[in-house]
Amino acid sequence: MDSHKGHDTVLAAAERADKQKQLGQTQRSFKKDYQEREKKLHELRKAVETLKSSAQTAVEDSERIFTEMIRSIERRRSEVKELIRAQEKAEVSRTEGLVMQLEQEIAELKRRDADLEQLSHTEDHIHFLKNFQPVSPLPHCKDLSSIYASQILPFEAVKKSVSTLKGQLEDFFKQEVMRISAAVSDVQAVFTEPVTRQEFLKYSCQFTLDPNTVFRYLHLSEGKRKVEWGVELQDPDHPERFDGYNQVLCREGASGRCYWEVEWSGERVHIAVSYKSISRKGRGDECLFGHNDQSWSLHFTGSSSSFRHNKKETILPLVASNRIGVYVDHRAGTLAFYSISDTMTLLHRVQTTFTHTLYPGFKVGIRSSVKLL
Repeated sequence: MDSHKGHDTVLAAAERADKQKQLGQTQRSFKKDYQEREKKLHELRKAVETLKSSAQTAVEDSERIFTEMIRSIERRRSEVKELIRAQEKAEVSRTEGLVMQLEQEIAELKRRDADLEQLSHTEDHIHFLKNFQPVSPLPHCKDLSSIYASQILPFEAVKKSVSTLKGQLEDFFKQEVMRISAAVSDVQAVFTEPVTRQEFLKYSCQFTLDPNTVFRYLHLSEGKRKVEWGVELQDPDHPERFDGYNQVLCREGASGRCYWEVEWSGERVHIAVSYKSISRKGRGDECLFGHNDQSWSLHFTGSSSSFRHNKKETILPLVASNRIGVYVDHRAGTLAFYSISDTMTLLHRVQTTFTHTLYPGFKVGIRSSVKLL
């Protein structure tokens, strides 16, 4: 009996040791999980503080800038008012001078007319002949044909100019406020990435290949959405054309959140994103996708796959699917490549700071092709 009890105790101790080991693993897992959550919680709280501080700074800067603009408009209003008053004063003075001169001429003409009227009624012929003088013009008399009194409102053109300025400013402010509103709406304290393919497709962008950039042995087709090795181009050289590597860039860029899918076939392709400033001439690293700080490239062959940036290579697991999804969140500095089949599998992810718009690009080997879907 004691032997059986001792055996049970040994079994219980062994089972306890096994469970204790599992318990320790579970505790370590829980500890890791809550430490990660505490770290994320700290980041979120810090993000909220940063958001509030940034919002307050934006409000204060906006108030200051709008106040400066209002003051500037007030100064311009005063300047226009002073211009109008100065012109009014000058023209009133000039016109009143003409009025005074005409009044003097009228008085002199009336006096002469009265003298002549009186002379015409005299019966003394000697007196008439003695005082009669030929009619002579008044000295310094104004030529009336040179005076034109405006019958329109003199400052009507000024009113129209100011009204036009008002309309232009209103249109300008409307456009700029829309742009500012879009920038405000784009503010995020926390960047959340799509998870499912349907969520990624909400950010779908359409691209077309740029014939000005295409290497001379690459052929574009299907509405400039497919590139493959072909006969030599007959088009003349172009400053934006790659002349040393079999590469091509898209015409459109990705500057916000953007997702696109491509399908590749053949022996060797590069699926890349690049700044537009990448060099195009020659066979230096500055021209090759993934071999400089201007581009990021996913490289596929029939037996391997890798990621390259600035000549640094990361070997990736072999990819079974020939459909690749590319996701860019320019502001968050996120670039991610996915293998697309029944599910989305993350191949490689980059977290950095993008300084310029990103353009999809491809390097296509012999007997290979890439198609934008």
